[in-house]
Amino acid sequence: MAEYVREVMTPGVAAVRPDASLVEAAQLMRAQGIGDVIVTGGGQVLGVLTDRDITLRAVADGADPLTVSAQAVCTPNPVVVAPDDPVSDAVGLMREHAVRRLPVVEDGRPVGMVSMGDLPPEDRDPEQIPRKGR
Repeated sequence: MAEYVREVMTPGVAAVRPDASLVEAAQLMRAQGIGDVIVTGGGQVLGVLTDRDITLRAVADGADPLTVSAQAVCTPNPVVVAPDDPVSDAVGLMREHAVRRLPVVEDGRPVGMVSMGDLPPEDRDPEQIPRKGR
């Protein structure tokens, strides 16, 4: 069983600038086959933007995804973990903050993402990690 976040995380980061449009972010998600991107500025994590954020925080309100920025819709100042943190800490943070993914940050810079799907099967109970806004 994996002990540290670095053993289960998806390395690499799909990121957009804070001023990127929601269309740009969605196109990156589609090209990468992912449901989230990290919003970065100056190499730092500013937020996490998910396909769900785009749908519920912009499109459902009638906002124009060509003119709305990623930073305006993302979850700002997300909870993060480090590669050397125990997997159990990541699980605890996901449960405590009702999120399904966490940016992995090393020396202040994003280096990957850990999501519920990366966790050991015994920690993937969807009832234990609810969706925000549900």
